[in-house]
Amino acid sequence: MKAIVKRANLILFTALLCLHTVMPVWAQRRPSLSKSAKKDFYTLLADADLSFTCPAGFKEIPAINNEYFSFDYAMQIPGRGFEMWMQIKSQKQNWVAYEKAKNDKRTEVANPDSMYLDLGHANAIALTGDKNLAPRNIPPEALSRYNADEGKSYLLDLPDLSATKHYKYALLISLQKNHTGTLVAIYFTNQKDPDFYRNVNRTAHNLKFKPQTAG
Repeated sequence: MKAIVKRANLILFTALLCLHTVMPVWAQRRPSLSKSAKKDFYTLLADADLSFTCPAGFKEIPAINNEYFSFDYAMQIPGRGFEMWMQIKSQKQNWVAYEKAKNDKRTEVANPDSMYLDLGHANAIALTGDKNLAPRNIPPEALSRYNADEGKSYLLDLPDLSATKHYKYALLISLQKNHTGTLVAIYFTNQKDPDFYRNVNRTAHNLKFKPQTAG
């Protein structure tokens, strides 16, 4: 009997040791931002004349890209209930095409510098399902933080959806650098408290349109 008990204890000890060894491997396999995704993101930044560095305390996470939402980059503050998604569009080629076509009465082309309005509104509808949302103008002092020319914002109450990780609220900003690029940034939270807005402001110091050079 003693031999059987001793053998059982040895098996249990071995199983626990194996579990302890495997657990760090499981942790390492958690989804993270791939090198190719990061490379694509920084190519988009360059095309839209945007500069960005991930703020201290934030962690890059895979961006959602499906039939409902399509974003280029995402990050969070682990354990703090704060997340940010980014969508970036270069307008340089669109602006060249617009300049060529605007004098042709046979062709009707939308001004690319108005795309931030449509992108912001479309994302707000996708997040809430409400087509009657009205944006607010972003004041000049806030635009200057991002070195943007135009901007709108939405403060959204979110439905309880797994796609948005059951966050309750979102602040959506849509920014435009004329003739250059469009940025949509969405900040998610469960508490609209001062900490939330402080974290939003932290990202503004690390995300800016580059100054345009003469000529």
